[in-house]
Amino acid sequence: MAEEKALLSVLRGEARKIPPLWLMRQAGRYLPEYRDVRATTTSFLEFCYSPKKAAEVTLQPIRRFHFDAAILFSDILVVPDAMGQRVSFESGAGPRLEPIETPQQVERLGDFNIEHLAPVFETIELVKSALASDVAFIGFCGAPFTVASYMIAGQGTPDQAPARLFAYRFPDAFGKLIDCVVDASIAYLSRQIDAGVEVVQIFDSWAGVLPANEFMRWSAEPVRRIVAGVKARHPQTPIIAFVREADAHLPMLTQTIGADAYGIDTALDPVWAVAQTASDIVLQGNLDPLALVAGGDALDREVDSILGAFKGRPHIFNLGHGILQQTPIENVERLVARVRRAGG
Repeated sequence: MAEEKALLSVLRGEARKIPPLWLMRQAGRYLPEYRDVRATTTSFLEFCYSPKKAAEVTLQPIRRFHFDAAILFSDILVVPDAMGQRVSFESGAGPRLEPIETPQQVERLGDFNIEHLAPVFETIELVKSALASDVAFIGFCGAPFTVASYMIAGQGTPDQAPARLFAYRFPDAFGKLIDCVVDASIAYLSRQIDAGVEVVQIFDSWAGVLPANEFMRWSAEPVRRIVAGVKARHPQTPIIAFVREADAHLPMLTQTIGADAYGIDTALDPVWAVAQTASDIVLQGNLDPLALVAGGDALDREVDSILGAFKGRPHIFNLGHGILQQTPIENVERLVARVRRAGG
């Protein structure tokens, strides 16, 4: 029998001397080959919906760095796009959506049209057929609060104040929007699994701005519902929950939402995370992306500190957030070499 893929074995709870390694946003602008493909498309959304090009950039970091997992190249905002909300990406300015400002606009949202995302599922099939047998394949979606925050503000904001105010003023309408995104996310992740991904990750990039009661209502509980919904359809598929800047909530999250692994962000002390969670909980993270930009001895120290903190328990080595555009390729090579020497 072929040896189980490293990422999948850790997600089953195995502690490996050399942890599996992948990086959030590993397919991106720090790679010249990515920039070459991106230059052939007129918009980012067109790029996401171009299966051959999206498959190519999904595979590029695997060819260059031999990571233990590929992650689908797409964007969390394809879900509101498939719900009929107008979505675009402006160069240098990020996503732009037609903002939702009233409860009536929530009511007017269309049903989630999963067939609109057929190009994404075609991308998955193309990547799956090209991946090496030892490389796992990760799909993903945005968590409901994060997706809703873009849908309401119409763009990214530093503190997600538009979505938070909407939730306070119109809790019923905000709850309906969250419900719509939960249902769409369950269907979307399930179709990704049907198409060939082996693991899925839920990204809640903005949950950390919520106070405790609102965090439970609008972040933790919707993520729990997605996990339960996907598990009901695909009980054997591992799920990673990455709830950024929700550090004090980590012990509660690991006990309540039912994921197979939990991503931790840069700010969280891994020693604390290990002490506050059961020894069989799989944790992922949490190198500072700026340490990867800096390289040299600073990078080595941070890598060694993380490896030491997680020694003896199931751990997936990753960043605490996405890789930055200015990251030197040689620093990524240095990171990979240092992690892979951990078992030597």
